[in-house]
Amino acid sequence: MAYCKERVARFRRIVWNYYRAHGRDLPWRRTRNPYRVTVSEIMLQQTQVERVRGKYEEFLKKFPDFASLAGASSAEVLRVWQGLGYNRRALALRCLAKEVVGKYGGNLPREVEALDALPGIGAATAGSVAAFAFNVPVVFVETNIRRAVIHHFFPRRRKVSEEKVREAVATALDRKNPREWYWALMDYGAMLGKSVSNPNRRSERYRKQSSFRGSDRELRGKIVRLLLEQSRIAASSVLEITQKSAERVNEILESLEREGFLRQEKGIVMIAK
Repeated sequence: MAYCKERVARFRRIVWNYYRAHGRDLPWRRTRNPYRVTVSEIMLQQTQVERVRGKYEEFLKKFPDFASLAGASSAEVLRVWQGLGYNRRALALRCLAKEVVGKYGGNLPREVEALDALPGIGAATAGSVAAFAFNVPVVFVETNIRRAVIHHFFPRRRKVSEEKVREAVATALDRKNPREWYWALMDYGAMLGKSVSNPNRRSERYRKQSSFRGSDRELRGKIVRLLLEQSRIAASSVLEITQKSAERVNEILESLEREGFLRQEKGIVMIAK
């Protein structure tokens, strides 16, 4: 798809004008520290900005750098993480810190490929970290960016491929100031999320999220919180407290054990070290 210069220029003007008038003042935008940027970007995966805002400074106070996070126990990290959901991100972030300390001497690499290879990162987060920590003009796509691009460049297309979205992002990218451009684009997309019918429904990536209430995610979180409160508990007590079937609870316990959250010994469940 070819993009006429006028259309791209108009899109940039709209985004920049909105940002200059309504740009969000977020704590992770006040730093260029790669560690702090990485923490914020992993926290923001699948989590609303306001929930992250309330936890970000607390986490940094407890774990101010890669070394302190790498040396922390699973329980220490999970306790501070409570309230953000998707607890596996907390353990992935600790694994990432260990790798940065062990492989890179505590200095986060700036190359997107190296970032993408780190635990818990993935392509989108690798791009956002590169852009926000190092001002690298890399192309990446997340929910708000996708929403803004589909709304403006594909207003009548019923199904938009991710390839087309990335092509539009690359075309509009401010390569001299990618850090601030992406802030502006994400803020504009967030505004659209509250004011127009969700354009992301027309993305090939769109999947309606299942209800949290009664889900395995809810049960996993409840079990992790229980272990953080009691450290050690009988598996039979977990069944009694959660009031779920033995088959379902055992499946959850086994998956949490495989993922490094807990360990089981002779009918006793405990948080992993």
